[in-house]
Amino acid sequence: MGGGFPREGRGGSPGPTLPSRHWACPWRCYIKQRCLSPMLCCCRRRVPTRSVPPAEPRRASAARQAFSLSTCKMLSLDPLGLEWDCPLGSKDLEEEEGPRVEGSGLPPPGYFPGSWSQDVGLDCKGSPEGAEARAWTVYYYSLLQSCLQQAGLPETQDRSQAPRTGCPGAEVTLCILGSPSTFLSVLLEGGVQSPGNMLLCLSPAWLTKVPAPGQPGEAALLVSKAVSFHPGGLTFLDDFVPARRVTYFLAGLGLGPGQGREAAELARDLTCPTGASAELARLLEDRLLTRRLLAQQGGVAVPATLAFTYKLPALLQGRDASPGLRLVELSGKEGQETLVKDEVGAFLHSEALGDALQVAIKLSSWRWRGRQVLRLHPRAEVGTVADTVLALLEKLEEEESVLVEAVCPPARLSFPGSPQPGPELAVRICAVVCRTQGDRPLLSKVVCAVGRGDHPLRHQSSLPRTLEVALAQCGLGEAAQVAVVRRSVKAAAEAALAAVLALEAELSVEQRGGRQARTDFLGVDFALTVAGGALTPVALELNGGLCLEACGALEGLWASPRSGPVAEEAAAAAPLVETMLRRSARCLMEGKQLLVIGGGGFSKKFVWEAARDYGLKLHLVESDPNHFASQLVQTFIHFDVTEHRRDEDNARLLAELVRARGLQLDGCFSYWDDCLVLTALLCQELGLPCSSPAAMRLAKQKSHTQLHLLCRQGPPWPSPSLHAVPCCPLESEADVERAVHQVPLPGVMKLEFGAGAVGVRLVEDAPQCHEHFSRIARDLQGEADHPGIGLGWGNAMLLMEFIDGTEHDVDLVLFGGRLLAAFVSDNGPTRLPGFTETAACMPTGLAPEQEAQLVQAAFRCCLGCGLLDGVFNVELKLTGAGPRLIEINPRMGGFYLRDWILELYGVDLLLAAAMVACGLRPALPTHPRARGHLVGVMCLVSQHLQVLNSTASQEALQALHDRGLLRFNLFLSSEEALVPSEYEEPYCSVACAGSSLAEARLRLLGLCQGLGIDGPHYPVAHFLSHFK
Repeated sequence: MGGGFPREGRGGSPGPTLPSRHWACPWRCYIKQRCLSPMLCCCRRRVPTRSVPPAEPRRASAARQAFSLSTCKMLSLDPLGLEWDCPLGSKDLEEEEGPRVEGSGLPPPGYFPGSWSQDVGLDCKGSPEGAEARAWTVYYYSLLQSCLQQAGLPETQDRSQAPRTGCPGAEVTLCILGSPSTFLSVLLEGGVQSPGNMLLCLSPAWLTKVPAPGQPGEAALLVSKAVSFHPGGLTFLDDFVPARRVTYFLAGLGLGPGQGREAAELARDLTCPTGASAELARLLEDRLLTRRLLAQQGGVAVPATLAFTYKLPALLQGRDASPGLRLVELSGKEGQETLVKDEVGAFLHSEALGDALQVAIKLSSWRWRGRQVLRLHPRAEVGTVADTVLALLEKLEEEESVLVEAVCPPARLSFPGSPQPGPELAVRICAVVCRTQGDRPLLSKVVCAVGRGDHPLRHQSSLPRTLEVALAQCGLGEAAQVAVVRRSVKAAAEAALAAVLALEAELSVEQRGGRQARTDFLGVDFALTVAGGALTPVALELNGGLCLEACGALEGLWASPRSGPVAEEAAAAAPLVETMLRRSARCLMEGKQLLVIGGGGFSKKFVWEAARDYGLKLHLVESDPNHFASQLVQTFIHFDVTEHRRDEDNARLLAELVRARGLQLDGCFSYWDDCLVLTALLCQELGLPCSSPAAMRLAKQKSHTQLHLLCRQGPPWPSPSLHAVPCCPLESEADVERAVHQVPLPGVMKLEFGAGAVGVRLVEDAPQCHEHFSRIARDLQGEADHPGIGLGWGNAMLLMEFIDGTEHDVDLVLFGGRLLAAFVSDNGPTRLPGFTETAACMPTGLAPEQEAQLVQAAFRCCLGCGLLDGVFNVELKLTGAGPRLIEINPRMGGFYLRDWILELYGVDLLLAAAMVACGLRPALPTHPRARGHLVGVMCLVSQHLQVLNSTASQEALQALHDRGLLRFNLFLSSEEALVPSEYEEPYCSVACAGSSLAEARLRLLGLCQGLGIDGPHYPVAHFLSHFK
């Protein structure tokens, strides 16, 4: 029989039948039909739902302590067992101490108030568990149900009798192995951002490592059973047949009883990304290493520390000294008394301790994590401190250390004249910081504990509260001062993770525990004290699980029903889940073989750099035999793709070439306007995923798009026809004459297949229409006249009604006709009568309802044209009557859009397009959140030639970009920029970031004035006037 509660008739003989609801005992042995530990059992007699459970036996506290120290604190450096709760000034050594002993044992006799079904199938077919392992599985299931119930969420539904089939190897699978209470916030957020793909394994037996073909020494991780999480907190106990391949793994890595050792082994040397490893956890559990790392590389304030060691850890050898950290390397265990007493005396009398009245003495080594020791002594008792250090030194091995550190005095926050009643209060701050796009740390949440200043503040021994509430309780309620503290905590926490990531970058694969092992989130505990006359957060410990659990507890305060407004705030785990999804996408796409049709111009150079970074294997079809990307791909096929009237024949020829070369393609796509229809036809020939050729043709020809949507009256309602604009196609002067009587003027004339707003013009009357038509017919006859704007399709035009309103871009990701993500940006006013873009901002400054209108309008227009799969850019105007369509570009947005979306949201449209092309659902958060604001302005050669050769040269702008002062996107090479000003495209974009739209706007305006981009003929302030 497997683990968990057996069902009748399973495994041959019927097991004992439990009532459907009863107090769960995790130590019940259902094979022998008796308790594994009768003295510790909490169910020797049945307890009704609302009865008081029997008193807990004495030995239970030790079991609970072992559990809390070994399983709930993934990367914790701050164990919270009962042995740590010694009063200040204590001089006594603890009764029991010793290094952590790896081993297994029974879980604590958990008493979980509540009622839920016990008749669930926790056994995993093919992976039988022993009695102790089953006890832990049952314990964690009961803990999960208790957590869900206290959060006001429904209990888990058992669907294991109907296994899920899924798409093995083609779906995101985020898997967590660990305590439900520690990871609940991550699990619930994952259920929102990626429904059904966030899985909790309650037992290592539910997971299997199998050798990875072609990757010696690495293994794939398969999950056969798990609890899946869905929106609304819904959870299901599922079996997977066949097993799902894990694309991201995060495990609780305690090395004591329970799952710790097995989790550590499961996490080692995986092909999928992992958010932690035992090797990295051990490094972070070394207080000496992390304290020096934070002080030296991160510039983070840490307590003044004196460290004794027999041999420095390897990662500390050869490094410079850190401020406030004194290292003493001892030659041996004998004859060190004098040196130790001298060093302790000098340290306790030094100014480095500031106003500290006490010191803490502790051990630094992962070996001691399960049985840590802490001594608190008055600073004046030099002899006692030295004796304590000498006693602890007897227990050390090489690369372990004894630390003597200043106990930071609590900051006195109350104002004179308003003394706080009772004892002085102290604040301990817990910050969760996550690794985001580009390995940048981002603070996600701050949680505080408040307690007596004369007692240690610990996790799980104080109610969590927000920073604002905590500081107000201690007497600091002024918003400006609280904001200063928050900025200090944010800077220090992000610097701490940056220092950890920098250290990991120096480690070998073996030292990290695998090629894919990274630290994706960190908890940093701070004491708030006064240093240099200012409130200063001092970093005490690094951990992951404790801070994450504290944040989840704070978020859980809002779970119970109540009257009044509900605080809406992003979950602490949101950035972490986004990182899980982003790394999962990389995992799914690594090694995929994709055919790219059309290499594009200078502005698409990022494609090849990104492909290399993602591990994509690209094959290119391109007309130019000397294209710069020909040397950057696996296979280069020189083929003329410019004659689009022969696209169907060319698709068949290309399909034959692909088969002749033996290319085993996973997908085929294009980001170049001219090649979109050909790509759809080729995908059809090769049987690869893509929107239909008919849909691509419809979206490619602008007048056909509008006229088709005008006929789409619904249902459902609102129909796409509400957003379409009347227009007339123009192929001759006669068409122009007819159109001026059908389309209200003023109107807009543009190329049917154009791009980049080239040739788009406002026309006031019939003579202007004829004049502009004749000019385009004369100047832009074919591809050679202006490459890359669609002239390979001809130079037919259209006349459409001019729509007054603000202009916006909506970039969509669709898969199977479902909207996965949408990003809205605002455009500034254009330089009429032309429509070349001048300025933009992201995210939109519109009200949420107006933003939703734009997104839905763009989505309905794409569906109305049959665009069901892909990344699409939709240009609209927002009028008083709602959104109106300008045009659909059936490829990802051009210019700066991909870069801005990646910067602000961490979502790469290029990777999303590649995933859709491979038939994979893009791994995207359901509700991506912007990390700030960007406001940018376009530069034109005709307007900025002088400054582009001086103050705003490419080199100068790139240097400012590298320093983080602006974002610089270059669109044209020097050769491409040499076109008549009437038909020119933007040369580059210059943007500034800010925490608010107003801040980013003001920064950009000042920058443009300083660089000379702003001027009488190019009024940047006017172009930014919409962004308020």
